Amino acid sequence: MSNRPPITKVGSDRLRAELTKLKSEDRPHIIAAIAEAREHGDLKENAEYHAARELQGLIEARIAQLEGLLSNAEVIDVSKLNPGSKVVFGAVVDLEDEDSGTAVTYQIVGDLEADIKQGLIAVSSPIARALIGKLEGDSLEFTAPNGVKHYEIIAVRYA
Repeated sequence: MSNRPPITKVGSDRLRAELTKLKSEDRPHIIAAIAEAREHGDLKENAEYHAARELQGLIEARIAQLEGLLSNAEVIDVSKLNPGSKVVFGAVVDLEDEDSGTAVTYQIVGDLEADIKQGLIAVSSPIARALIGKLEGDSLEFTAPNGVKHYEIIAVRYA
């Protein structure tokens, strides 16, 4: 088994787009802002210069972080998987809360791209660990931070 963190192709493309934007747009913009701030005189008391340098540090740190993540990640193309109705990495799962009847949809993705607001849950999360290996129609139970949850798997699909 690989020690490389998994990431979906869509997640990889999104991170690569962010990296490209940082390198081609944000970095040149901040370099120009630093040059302009230098022209205003004494650098010790130049707030524009210090703010621009701080922003440059943040941009460079994010570039280094993204390059490191992308170079180590194992890209998995979910569209080439065909596990049927079994839940595996990359699955989009429709669930129904057995207690409240509320329906939710999650996609199981790598830790690098997880965003619960977009319905992207990390493969290492408690709910994803409970889902992996289950089939459509199965029920599952897992411990969430706010207590034990019971869900039924309504549908499994791969985008």
